[in-house]
Amino acid sequence: MRADKLMAHLGYGSRKEVKGLLKKGILTADGKSVKDGKTHIDTEKQEVEVFGEPVEYREFIYLMMNKPSGLISATEDETEETVIDLLTPEDALFAPFPVGRLDKDTTGLLLLTNDGRLAHKLTSPKHKVDKEYRVELAEPLTKNAREKLEAGVELDDGYETKPARVTQTDAATVIFLTIQEGKYHQVKRMMAACGNHVKELERVRMGTLFLDEILEAGEYRELTDKELAVLRGE
Repeated sequence: MRADKLMAHLGYGSRKEVKGLLKKGILTADGKSVKDGKTHIDTEKQEVEVFGEPVEYREFIYLMMNKPSGLISATEDETEETVIDLLTPEDALFAPFPVGRLDKDTTGLLLLTNDGRLAHKLTSPKHKVDKEYRVELAEPLTKNAREKLEAGVELDDGYETKPARVTQTDAATVIFLTIQEGKYHQVKRMMAACGNHVKELERVRMGTLFLDEILEAGEYRELTDKELAVLRGE
């Protein structure tokens, strides 16, 4: 990683601002002063210090959030509060973004990361990653509606969804729905196509990652090493 980018990620300002700091020799790698912002720094192999203090740096961050209702899944917005607004300054510094958007009134599992490769793997249709939702309906799901969902249902714009998996619960109006797509308002539109209406929608799983039940709405935590390894398919 370039020295100026590293300094910027550590919170010392923009690349332009850290340029002046680098000229003062505050950054060293293996004991040698690094004054050129273009110099490549390997934080895993080199001993890096800023102002004489060791630097522990990592490039990526992986956060599991229990998204509350009322926030939009975006990195910024001029009028609306976003999920990024819930992050501490230390975590926001990594510039994470939501992996797959949840509607403003949809709650539950939201992964935030700055790892574009993993995000693409989890959201690209060709990888067929499950997204499981807890769906509270206005009316009990009929047998005919279930069959339509499991066969693939035609949405209001003519798009035909791929077959979904439906799991009934003891509550007549609550089901678990698993899909591998992420069309705009897809679950709500699927239910509307079946003559029903979604009252509450919560994502509980993405791939191998399940929502941590300990997390209250608006809370988040970092993924464990095991969760991340399994999510990556390692």
